[in-house]
Amino acid sequence: MARDRQIALLFPGQGSQTADMRETVDRLRPDLLELALEEVGPDLFERAADGTRWAQPAIYCAALAGAEELEVDAGVMAGHSLGEITALVHAGALGAEDGLRLVAARGRFMQEAAEETGDGGMTAVRAREDNRDVIAEVATANDVAIANDNAPDQLVLSGAVDALDRVEAQLQERGVRGKRLPVAGAFHSPLMQPAVEPFRAVVEDIEFAEPRVPVMSCVTARPFEDIPDQLVRALTEPVLWLDVVRALDERGVTEFVETGPGHVLTNLVKKSLAMEAAGA
Repeated sequence: MARDRQIALLFPGQGSQTADMRETVDRLRPDLLELALEEVGPDLFERAADGTRWAQPAIYCAALAGAEELEVDAGVMAGHSLGEITALVHAGALGAEDGLRLVAARGRFMQEAAEETGDGGMTAVRAREDNRDVIAEVATANDVAIANDNAPDQLVLSGAVDALDRVEAQLQERGVRGKRLPVAGAFHSPLMQPAVEPFRAVVEDIEFAEPRVPVMSCVTARPFEDIPDQLVRALTEPVLWLDVVRALDERGVTEFVETGPGHVLTNLVKKSLAMEAAGA
């Protein structure tokens, strides 16, 4: 029997930035553009590729504006990393201005944490069902965290640059390929700890409401329960995106719509569900 139509609306995280983000926000949410330029700086969108303190609020604004244009009747929402905040805003758990303040602070504190802890980075690793334990063992032995579980064939590792060098070499000896990502920080790892308390202070100053539809947490792969706590935990804990996709599939979702910018999440979803169906 075919499933009844149910839509999940997806909100992208960092790495999804595109050149037309400012134009999108100016066209659809000029009020949000004005707030963003005041909160972060007049060169916000031009500097989106320069670091997380600019990329996160720029993507937040573009994704929120894009979601309003889509006018999708979603029964559930999910966001990858910072996209969780955008999803919560679109679901009515907090206002757009508070969401911008939260994302701007998050990006700033994460960049400052990366600068404080020294060289940090992230490596995408080609995973398989039969080598995930090996990847985890090598990472743990070198004090490297699994930051993102994005798809059945993709894990992202996070840690100090010299530790990532060792992990990449040891995994290559085991036939596992890795690719260093162009980010200047060990995001979603214990090296983000300096950002935790400053971010918690901002989170605790915001009043959250019950979202009008369930919003999935990437920390638990279940609908948000304690929004402030789970947003703070997300700084140092992994993004369980594959588990979120599985949970959405189990909820009966039949259609996945991404707000943009980019199509990173819908591509991951299609690949993940196809590989799961094939038993990969």
